[in-house]
Amino acid sequence: MHKTIIILFSLLLASFSSPIIAAGDAEAGQVKSATCMGCHGLAGNSTIPNFPKLAGQGESYLIKQLQYFKSGERNNAMMAGVASLLSEQDMMDIAAYYSIQTTSENSAKGDAETIELGRKIYVGGKMDAQVTACIACHGPQGLGVPTAGFPALSYQHADYTASQLKAFRQYSINEQTGSTDVYRVNAMMNSVAKGLTNEEIDALAQYIAGLH
Repeated sequence: MHKTIIILFSLLLASFSSPIIAAGDAEAGQVKSATCMGCHGLAGNSTIPNFPKLAGQGESYLIKQLQYFKSGERNNAMMAGVASLLSEQDMMDIAAYYSIQTTSENSAKGDAETIELGRKIYVGGKMDAQVTACIACHGPQGLGVPTAGFPALSYQHADYTASQLKAFRQYSINEQTGSTDVYRVNAMMNSVAKGLTNEEIDALAQYIAGLH
């Protein structure tokens, strides 16, 4: 299993373009992040389950998401409005600030059976549906690989994680049905999420919330 994961991880790294080289000023980013606190909390530790924690997230990933919100590639009206006011330097500074913050702990709230289901998928994937193990990109502790642009998941709110997995899955649903419901595009995550049921997504989200 470990050998398979290492090989898969190497292939995934090779398939990604070079990550963004950030040159942000964390001190300036702290000042600029003041408008983010209402949703994302003090030092990026949101206390609202539907708003993600940003503390400890990789710089390149944060910059890329802000760029996506600004361009409309990622659909969120509130974030589009915020990102439209940010320059590239603003994005780099804010990302630099959040990347060095410490993520506040969460605890998985599901029952033992739910957590075990989430653990099995996170560690081993779901072979019958060709779902890749999450550990391959996000690591055993959910810390991600910042240099490759793979985001940290550890201690993220379960509600937010579940909503994003369902948005990735919605892309495939829209492709098949012609629906125009809100979705997220990422070839790898679209492929992973399309094979997951609601029960499995919720179990994964609960497991991830307690990762450390």
